[in-house]
Amino acid sequence: MSNQYQERSTVIRILILTVVAIFVVRLAILQIFDKEYRELADQQALRTVTQYPARGLIYDRNGQLLVYNEAVYDLMVIPKMVKIDTDYFCRIIGITRDEFDSRMKKACRYSTYSPSIFMKQISKEEYGSWQSHLYKFHGFYVQQRTLRVYDKPIAAHVLGYVGEVGDEEIKNDHYYRQGDYIGKSGLEKSYESILRGIKGKRIMHVDVHNREIGPYLNGSLDTMAVEGGNLYTTIDATLQEYAEEIMANKRGCVVAIEPSTGEVLALASAPGYDPNLLVGRVRGQNYLRLARDTSQPLFNRALQARYPPGSIFKVAQAMTALNLGVINPSSGFPCDKSLVGCHNHPSARTVQEAIKMSCNPYFYYTYRRIIQQGKYKNIYKDSPYGLTVWHDYMNRFGFGIRLGIDLPNVNSGRIPDTAFYNRRYGEGKWAFSTIYSNSIGQGEVEVVPLQMANLACIVANRGYYITPHLVRFYGPDSVRNEEYYRRNETGINPAYFEIAVAGMYDVVHGAGGTAHRANIPDIDVCGKTGTAQNAGDDHSVFIAFAPRNNPKIAVAVYVENARGGGGYWAAPIASLIIEKYIRGKVTRKDVEKMYHDAAPCQKLPLPKTVKKKKKK
Repeated sequence: MSNQYQERSTVIRILILTVVAIFVVRLAILQIFDKEYRELADQQALRTVTQYPARGLIYDRNGQLLVYNEAVYDLMVIPKMVKIDTDYFCRIIGITRDEFDSRMKKACRYSTYSPSIFMKQISKEEYGSWQSHLYKFHGFYVQQRTLRVYDKPIAAHVLGYVGEVGDEEIKNDHYYRQGDYIGKSGLEKSYESILRGIKGKRIMHVDVHNREIGPYLNGSLDTMAVEGGNLYTTIDATLQEYAEEIMANKRGCVVAIEPSTGEVLALASAPGYDPNLLVGRVRGQNYLRLARDTSQPLFNRALQARYPPGSIFKVAQAMTALNLGVINPSSGFPCDKSLVGCHNHPSARTVQEAIKMSCNPYFYYTYRRIIQQGKYKNIYKDSPYGLTVWHDYMNRFGFGIRLGIDLPNVNSGRIPDTAFYNRRYGEGKWAFSTIYSNSIGQGEVEVVPLQMANLACIVANRGYYITPHLVRFYGPDSVRNEEYYRRNETGINPAYFEIAVAGMYDVVHGAGGTAHRANIPDIDVCGKTGTAQNAGDDHSVFIAFAPRNNPKIAVAVYVENARGGGGYWAAPIASLIIEKYIRGKVTRKDVEKMYHDAAPCQKLPLPKTVKKKKKK
């Protein structure tokens, strides 16, 4: 009998031990190994709130504020903790039941235990209207952040915009989490690591009503957010605004640079858009509308458009030929229109006259001497040699390469090389006669407007340029990029550039010059016109710098499909930009009104000099 009781006692003890073991193992799984349980437990008592830093401010060259921040709020949700009257919640927050369900599904897909954004970028006014009810909505809380505000509706392509990070951006940089924001274009993207600052965190105790009751461990685990660094740009806000106003009803662009420093004074692409359109909850629908616009307002023509340069390219051709010794300053060539079309003018007897009159046959002969230098008797060997030399010189002028401006998505244009023509025509099957259109900035040559303005800088500086850039310095320590303080030499004798300067001065001021409309009383403007052939109306092109000595500004203007040529559209617009910057105001109000109001598609009366002559 005693053995029977002993066996029962043993069985009971085993059962008790088994039950205890099961409870111990289960508790261990829940508290030690089960991550979701731990997260849920933490969420019931603690809340980790990300402290988003204020993004750095952006100023123009004169200290005018261009971009600042405004406080907004994100409504966060932890789906597993949600215990609410859904209809009441929707009525207070101001959304439909379908919207609620859609947002909750998205949050659950991310995580049912971790917080995610339920509603983003809520204004302080909207938040204030239902803030007092928030404690009733268990599983929801608000997180503060900032939103970009643009003081003036200008420089959208320069400043860029900020948007929510994508999966690829999160993958490439572990700093970011879902719901974070990042610079998507412009300076916002180029200087993202400076502007974004450093996130902090705050760990808070919360009660059963989802209300914060104090910091966890007296805030010993909290970290402070570090605000982003400010950018001090090279842009002159007044000039930028003026350039955009002049180009408002046109397609094209304006690029203005200070030659001695490479600092970009204005960079306007037309048509443009108000940068405030790509801010807040309306950003998505506005972006879609802008992207579908056939006039392409999101396309930065100043940096991305590849255009034939037209006759402005002749300046680079002349300097290259002089430095190679294939022509000299007194070289003269007949204006033989059987070689290539030209407008009516006397034959150029010097390089200076050729630049002034923009003689096409003159540069046909000049380019032929560059390409066929007589190194080989066979022209099919000689031409590739000459083209290689020419290609190198064009790169020295900044053509065919990506100028290292501090903006993303900059095009390099195209300077064709031997490989290009071998692919197109076959090796040993092309020579100068195949590619002569390059001589006058047509053919396969394509440049971006930034490179055109840079060419004006090179002539203004008599042979070198500083890489164009948009930020002078950043942060409290005034950090600067040393790359933007080095000279890029063309290796061409500076004396030859004096010839180019004289020729460009004559373009505006001399008898027979092609850009008298760019003349500004008491300011010595040096310029070069161009008319780039196009399937529709030709494009109007002009580069210039002023004053002639100690230049303060270099400008490139490109107006698409502009009737009348470079001297009629681009040249006077450039002169308005120059006068506005140098004088601070425009005195030629009649010129200003005409080009402010008119669009290139209009049939405006052309001056007699243009009517009598062919476009060049």
